Amino acid sequence: MSSEPTAALAAYDRLVSTIPGVERKGAKMPYTSVNGNMTSFLDDGVLAIRLSATDRERFVEQFGSAIHVSQGHVMKEYVTVPPSLLDDTVSLTPWFAASWSYGSGLKPKPTTRKRG
Repeated sequence: MSSEPTAALAAYDRLVSTIPGVERKGAKMPYTSVNGNMTSFLDDGVLAIRLSATDRERFVEQFGSAIHVSQGHVMKEYVTVPPSLLDDTVSLTPWFAASWSYGSGLKPKPTTRKRG
């Protein structure tokens, strides 16, 4: 079970459900990924989405957001989603779709899971 705040997790689940085939993963830190590349994650109830440079710039400008910082680390390809936007699934869906599309175009990462 996730330790994320219930309302943020519910909003994130609604957003994830807008793209068929996308699955929320992570028991402790909810996230989405494609081909081994993370595209979004909840960080203490705050959503971060991965966007292309152009989309990041537009998102930051449009929503007065910033590059996401997680546990003191700058996540240079991720933007912080304002809490009010997380609750607005309709407005956030195109950005989430852009995040998924960007992640889908990245070079696949090899899995590190050991097979036993």
